[in-house]
Amino acid sequence: MKKINSRIRSFEIKLLFIFCLWINTSVLLADTFTFRNFASVDGLSDLTISTIYKDSKGYLWLGTATSVERFDGVRFKHYPVFGNNEKLKWVNVIAETAGNQLWMGNETGLWRIGTNKLEPVYRDSIQGIVREILSDEKGNLYIGSGDGVWVRKADEKLERVTLDGRTLSPDNAVVAMCREKNGVLWVLTQREMYRISPDRKQKKQYSNPLLNDKEPCKYRSIVSLGNKLYIATLGKGLFCFDKQSETFSSFVDVGCNLINKLSTDGKDLLYLSTDGEGVVFVSVKARKVVRTFRNDPSHGESLHSNSVYSLLLDRDGWLWIGFYQQGLDVTNYNSGAFSVYDYPPYFDSRNLSIRSICILGKEKMIGTRNGGYYVDEARNCYRFFAKPEIRSNLIMCCKKFDDEFYIGTYGGGLYKFNPETLAITGFQSSEGDGPFQNDNISYMVEDSEKRIWICSSSGLYCYDRQGNLLEHYTDENSSLPSNSVFYILFDSSGKAWICTNNGLAIWEPSGKRIRTDVFPEGFIHKQRISSVYEDSGHQLYFIPDKGELFVSDLQMTSFRYWSPSSLLFGKNLSFVVEDKDKWLWIGTNDGLYRYDKKDVFIPYSFADGVPNPNFLACFPEIDDKGGIWFGNSKGLISLRKDWRMRENKNAYRVGISGILLEGEILDEALKESFPGKYQVALSCWRKHLTLLFSDLTYTDVPHTFYEYQWDGNEEWQRLDGKSELVFYDLLPGKYKLKIQRMGEPDSVSVLTLDISMPISYRVLFGGILLILFVMVGWAYFVKSGRSLMFRGIRLGKILLVSESEEEKKVKSVSLTREECVQLLGKVRSCMETQKLYINPNLKIGGLAEKTGISVYLLSYLFNHYLNSSYYDFVNSYRIEEFNRLLEKGEHTQYTLQALIEKCGFSSRTSFFRYFKKVKGMSPGEYIRKLDKEK
Repeated sequence: MKKINSRIRSFEIKLLFIFCLWINTSVLLADTFTFRNFASVDGLSDLTISTIYKDSKGYLWLGTATSVERFDGVRFKHYPVFGNNEKLKWVNVIAETAGNQLWMGNETGLWRIGTNKLEPVYRDSIQGIVREILSDEKGNLYIGSGDGVWVRKADEKLERVTLDGRTLSPDNAVVAMCREKNGVLWVLTQREMYRISPDRKQKKQYSNPLLNDKEPCKYRSIVSLGNKLYIATLGKGLFCFDKQSETFSSFVDVGCNLINKLSTDGKDLLYLSTDGEGVVFVSVKARKVVRTFRNDPSHGESLHSNSVYSLLLDRDGWLWIGFYQQGLDVTNYNSGAFSVYDYPPYFDSRNLSIRSICILGKEKMIGTRNGGYYVDEARNCYRFFAKPEIRSNLIMCCKKFDDEFYIGTYGGGLYKFNPETLAITGFQSSEGDGPFQNDNISYMVEDSEKRIWICSSSGLYCYDRQGNLLEHYTDENSSLPSNSVFYILFDSSGKAWICTNNGLAIWEPSGKRIRTDVFPEGFIHKQRISSVYEDSGHQLYFIPDKGELFVSDLQMTSFRYWSPSSLLFGKNLSFVVEDKDKWLWIGTNDGLYRYDKKDVFIPYSFADGVPNPNFLACFPEIDDKGGIWFGNSKGLISLRKDWRMRENKNAYRVGISGILLEGEILDEALKESFPGKYQVALSCWRKHLTLLFSDLTYTDVPHTFYEYQWDGNEEWQRLDGKSELVFYDLLPGKYKLKIQRMGEPDSVSVLTLDISMPISYRVLFGGILLILFVMVGWAYFVKSGRSLMFRGIRLGKILLVSESEEEKKVKSVSLTREECVQLLGKVRSCMETQKLYINPNLKIGGLAEKTGISVYLLSYLFNHYLNSSYYDFVNSYRIEEFNRLLEKGEHTQYTLQALIEKCGFSSRTSFFRYFKKVKGMSPGEYIRKLDKEK
């Protein structure tokens, strides 16, 4: 009877495994990439994106139905196409020649993209529509127009190549072109293809016999790959043309015959934008579709529409997708130093919240909040387990001991997984089923004597490999501070550091006992510590549940709180791990950082391939090749093999993209004489000057990090989560700004600012000073007869002394942390009770008057204690007021502009800028997210 039950159970497990495999395969094959959308609320003026181009400096250029838009990852710059006929404004193509000269072709002809506007060119020669523009290494421009191909040579001379001798023939209207390295030009008209020789003296026409005159079909795009041409059409899908046999054939069926754009990686892949089936990637070698991106209503971060008009997978790995009336989507497809792990077609970790990992070469055990995944790439084997097969879906830890994996869950106890049979069973010790039926199992580790230590919610256990219980420490039979044990570390001296809910304890191997009376005064043993890590220099790093990192030597003779960078302020630490270069990787709930233990502190973000800044308390794993694996809230990520090259691959300098004078755009004053060398010349001073810039990594602004030097100060100042600098009351003179991405000197850009006083102002001020001088001198002469020169000098000295004393007064301020807390409490109370922030004209002097705190103390509080500016402080209240209005549903009753004014913002531009900086998304995205949650 037992044998029959055993067989039935074995059969049930196999059926369950097959079912789970089928379910997960079907789910995971779906598109799991996360897309960000840009629309009107982000500054995009037209939501129909007809073409996309990325220039040599790293800027993204969009062609729309009515304009050209330049995007730097933060802001859109608008270049309108002027004209009375809206249909003729449609932008078809954007291209670039040497010197970062941009060109645009639309329904009315060829345009040069200037600094601030579009300039029509060659209207006497190139007449009508321009649908294609190509350039070569010699600086020549190939222009596909409505009356043939035009070649603009480097010396600006034009040459025309007609395709059909009949002037009005539709076969002269070029639709698309591609150029090979040998100079051969392939040209498409609506239904014909031509080959033009490099010297442009010979051309040959190719008619496609697969096209039926009775069926509506038009050529749309063409690319060359090896000895084949691939042609996208509107109506017949995808064609292939063999250059050797000169024959046409139908190619892969992509599920849609309406293909708007076609491009290639130059090796194997074709990228198709379709009108109805989203984006399709086709492998030429495999002759099949290898990836699709579609709109999925059940997945809020999927592609926003299946009607795709334009597509660009740029050289940096960003996939940009333009839609009809749906704006622009982007995803990090293949960029940065990190990659998200997948094992197609069975497993894709994207969007999984990774809680624990065990990486053993090709073999991997991955614990998530939704169950466990086992992958063995060497055996092509995959297994998923969750409720009801186990009692809890949250996998807290996993380790392999001998030939089996131990799986610890939250509230469901301990399990063992056999990778040979793929069976998972409850842990059984010598006592029977064991004490782990409903425990939280937080961590497991093996000591030097091959014993297995298990941290649980019912104490600390020690087992041998046969499952015999050797020790069970609790708060009743030992000095263990609490039965809730999170973590245990055996250091290089042999003793164990035990982290519990009520603090630290140490297990001494000599006496096999737990002690809590060995910690010196000032240690953090009474705090809740989530984990401990020892580096190669035998330094211990204590990760608190909340608060700063704590560092100590093994003997606890030297210890301290340690903040290697203020980037960690206010963030919850998740882990610390050391790589083979002896650098530390520090994970937090808001970012991942690499630190050389000296001066260099490098942040990693979405642009580096990190899918989400939130790293859970998942202990990283270092594989046998030195690679590091991290558990992220959006997947299992690892450093690519070529991560060092990718880490420095972004060759773009920081782009200074605009300036504001007292809130007014004045981009025409910004000149770039050489890559990374900018000049701004202004006359007279203004109250404030704002410099706008971008690191051109296209990550979220809150996760961008810069360093800058200003006006001769050699010390680099850090700038976090901002993309602008504001300078107040700049007097006439010359100033110099250097700015770079943090830790990347190759990205530096230099701006020279020259502020001069107009001659009219000089004459006016000179005349006024002369009159005052004469009047004051005459008065002194009459009353006292004293030397005018002496009095003038003395007056100057008094003014200088007064100014010096005021400066010293500000610089000499030194407040304790407690004093700053008290002052901040007073300021916050005043702001919140009186709602001062809703006054758009509130200045720091007005705040000083309301709070009774001097201006220089407020300046110290903002700049040194809060590491912020006065305006950032006030605007944070205004953003919170905006949130309250949204929660009350006032956005359904008032316009966005009305809400902005009710919050105290004086301009729409500043509101959008601060809102995106604080929330990491545009107001429109935030409102949609809020409405969806409700």
